[in-house]
Amino acid sequence: MHTNTEELYKTRTIPFCRFHPDPEQVRTAAVWLRNVAGIESVRQTAPLSVEVTYDLRQVTLACIERALSELGYHLDNSLLCKLKRALFHYTEDTQRENLAIVQECQITQQEVFINRYQHLAHGCRDPQPEYWREYQ
Repeated sequence: MHTNTEELYKTRTIPFCRFHPDPEQVRTAAVWLRNVAGIESVRQTAPLSVEVTYDLRQVTLACIERALSELGYHLDNSLLCKLKRALFHYTEDTQRENLAIVQECQITQQEVFINRYQHLAHGCRDPQPEYWREYQ
C-alpha cells in the first residue's frame, strides 16, 4: 500500500474554552506543545485557538488533547467542537490502523507530569540563584 507522506501530517485547530483561571492558557499551551515529539509546528491562530501540525505516525489529536486536559488546560466542549473532534479521532484511528501503526501515542504520562510539576507553585525549589548555592 503506497501512502503519500503528506497524508501522514495532519494540521488541526485546537479551540480552548474562554473560562480558565489563566488568561494566557492558549499561549502557554502552544509553548508546551512545541516541545512534544511528533509535533512539527504550533501557532496561535486566534485568542482561543492554536493550529498544530503533527506526524500521525507519532502522535494523534486525541493524544494531544488528552495531554492538554491532564495539564489543566480547558478545551472548548461545545457541541460543534465535540462533533469535529470525534470525526478527527475516528479518521486518525482508522488511518493508523490501515497503516498498521501499533505504537501508542508518544506523549508519555511522565512528560506530562514533569511539565506540570515544573509549573506548579510548591516549596520544593531553592529560591537562591545557582551561583549562591556553591557557597555554604
